[in-house]
Amino acid sequence: MLDAATYTPRLKSVYRDTIRAALKEEFGYKNDMQIPRLDKIVLNIGCGAEAVRDSKKAKSAQEDLTRIAGQKAVITKAKKSIAGFRVREDMPLGAKVTLRGDRMYEFLDRLVTIALPRVRDFRGVSGKAFDGRGNYAMGLKEHIVFPEIEYDKVDEVWGMDIVIATTAKTDAEAKALLKHFNMPFNS
Repeated sequence: MLDAATYTPRLKSVYRDTIRAALKEEFGYKNDMQIPRLDKIVLNIGCGAEAVRDSKKAKSAQEDLTRIAGQKAVITKAKKSIAGFRVREDMPLGAKVTLRGDRMYEFLDRLVTIALPRVRDFRGVSGKAFDGRGNYAMGLKEHIVFPEIEYDKVDEVWGMDIVIATTAKTDAEAKALLKHFNMPFNS
């Protein structure tokens, strides 16, 4: 049985013990506070047209996202009514969750070591999906690559957005940080 008070996620201790020193050496930081670190990971499932037809779809997406993240997801709602899409204001359209701290490191570990290798025809993630300020965004076509989701009980396969926010000032620093976390970049 793991003691919650003494348990540290594997990637968090790897970051503390080896990655920080490697980044300090690579970029020549003078101060330890300049070294980039993970800030948060935001997961999002947008149900789109399915949620317009059936309001239970957003609830289903929320339950799946809660299972994946290990933290309760919130339902996202429409800000405006759009008649062309049959969307009304405050209509549930998806789910999102923001991970920080230990849960963030646990999720990144599961993403890199378990989920991404289970993606069909996987050749790595794009190395160009940075926003210019050290944040990385990627998408998955199927949320069922996570081991927490039981394939037999899934009523709908959702796509999923994953945004990894870092404290890095440049894309090069953020890419180096994620490479040290074994993110499988293809370029």
